[in-house]
Parts: sequence; C-alpha cells; structure tokens
Amino acid sequence: MKEFSPKLQAKIDTAKEKMKPIKLGQIPFASPLLLAPMASICNWPFRLLMEDLGAGGTVSELISCHGINYNNQKTLDMLKIDSRERNIGIQLFGEDPTAMAQSVKIAESFGPKFLDINMGCPVKKVVSKGGGSALLKEPKALAKLLSSMKKEMSVPLTIKIRMGWDADQINADEIVHVAREEGVEFVAIHGRTRAQQYTGEANWNYIEELAQHSPLPIIGNGDLHRSHQVRERMQETHCQGLMIARGALRNPFIFLESMDESLSFDGRDYWEVIERLYDYILEAFTLERTRLVQLRKLIVWFSAGFPQVAKFRGICFQTQDIEECMRVSEDYFKTLTHQNKRINYAESFMTSGHG
Repeated sequence: MKEFSPKLQAKIDTAKEKMKPIKLGQIPFASPLLLAPMASICNWPFRLLMEDLGAGGTVSELISCHGINYNNQKTLDMLKIDSRERNIGIQLFGEDPTAMAQSVKIAESFGPKFLDINMGCPVKKVVSKGGGSALLKEPKALAKLLSSMKKEMSVPLTIKIRMGWDADQINADEIVHVAREEGVEFVAIHGRTRAQQYTGEANWNYIEELAQHSPLPIIGNGDLHRSHQVRERMQETHCQGLMIARGALRNPFIFLESMDESLSFDGRDYWEVIERLYDYILEAFTLERTRLVQLRKLIVWFSAGFPQVAKFRGICFQTQDIEECMRVSEDYFKTLTHQNKRINYAESFMTSGHG
C-alpha cells in the first residue's frame, strides 16, 4: 500500500488529534462523525479509505438477509470486512423476522462491531417487499423483528430510519421507543420521509427535537454536504453523532475539514487519495472490469467542482483499463489547487437511492 506523503499525512494527523472518541450504547467510535451506509458504494475499500481520512466509524452498504440465507456468493462478498477496519457495522435489510434472525450468525462471522437494520431505504424494489422504509409503517410489528434478531446476536444491534413513511405518518419517536424496549443501542435518522425520497431538504428541526427527548442515542443524517455545515451542526446539536453520506463522495476530506477548519486540500492531495483507493481496490477485486468500474465512479465524484471537469469526466469514462484511468486522472488532478474547487450545492446529486 502506497503511503501518503509527509505533507498530506501531517494534515491528516493534525485533524485526527482533534478527534474525540465516543461510545454510543455499547459501541465505541473514534469520533462522532460516521460514514453513512450507501448502496453500491460502502464496500470495504471505500470504508477503509474514509477511516484513513477521519471517519470515526463506518457502516456497510445494505445487504439482503435473503441473499445471505440463500448463500448467494455476490451477497456474501458484500459482507467482507478488511482486518484494518476498526469501527465497522454491517447493515442488513429484509422484512421477515425469521429470515433476518437466520442471517445474523453468518453476518456476525465476518467480524462486524455491530449489526444495523436498514429501515430508511426508499427504493421501490426494497419497500415493495416490506423492507427498508416500509418497516416504519407498523411499529408494533417491528418489535417481533428486533426481538427475533436479538435472540440470535452476540454483537450490538442498531437501526437506521427516516422520520416516517410520509407527512401523515411521521412516527420516528414511536420507532425509537420500540427500539429501546428491544435492546437497540442507537438510532440513526435521516431527516426525510420515505415519500420525499431525496427531494427537498432534510428536516433538522425534527431530528433535533427527537434527539432532545430520545431515550436512545440519536445520530443525525441528511444534507451534510459541506464541512462548515458539519462543524456548525456539531456545535449546536442534541444528537450524539452525525452521519455523512453523499458529502464524502464529492469531498473525501470532509471528515478532516470538519474537525479542523484551517485545513485545505489541493489536487495533489486528491491524487494521493486516489492512489490509496487504487491499492485497496486491487486487493479487494480480481476482475479487471470490476476494478475499473469501482475506481472510476469514485474518481469522477471526487472531481466535482474542479475546472474543466466535464471534459475530464468524458475522457475518464472512455478509458478502457484501470491503468489508463489512473494515467488520465494523475494528469488532471496534479494540476489543481484548493482554490480551483467550486461545487454547486444547489444541483441535485445522487437522488436515485444511494445516499
């Protein structure tokens, strides 16, 4: 694995010195700023990279309990945890208490620090079967699912939810109380309903009200795209932690900048991060095409806001192998300064169910 340059490592170390470890229920984290689970993104190379860059803990992409129980190899590959990961949870989704409970032992065998239930995914193919956000519709039925899983578990259980199904069914407070009765450690909440998908703005007034009166630790999530937003929220929040999702895709340094506002990162820093990611992806995947797809999509997101980014992305998407992708990216990122980056946060970004 390629080491970071002394210059970049010094900036990372400066920020990490300001990290304050926390404990949410039984679960320790290196800081209150966690990487939120994102479908098709939060595999171990990306999670480990984010830990390298200041995330206090991470959660896997959502993984089907049915795929685990059917011994589907693609699903089992999603459960993989690297030995260098320190504060990792595996997120499961499903609707059947028996199937979810059955999947627990296999998921635990991969070594997570905790298991998390996805109760926030708004995507139709998940909720139409009763999983994801659909679990919010029947809080009383939720107790059976939680208790069935807890009986089979040796690691802590957490949940990630939304405010409710729609504007007429905002019931996160009821969900939190059910979760407490069944021994859940903490609740992460995205400040939108299922009906909103990723439109509009996250309702932080609701999150703060919930956190202020919750019997369980609350982690707030939603629209934390900029480091100054994260810093301001941390200073005033009633939440015990915050989860950053899509913000880390356009700015991989968001955790570090959120801890130390004096830091800035230029194109050469981005290039070093891409080199580290390249090493992790080579370790994680054997197929050349998979390696290229996994690396290229993140490079393209990292480039957001830099000059001539449309031209760069066009060239990048035309690359035929991972080495060519790296050469093109090196030529581009090494010319960039911190002052070059100007992200248009008013643009919709990743609204298809990943973040």
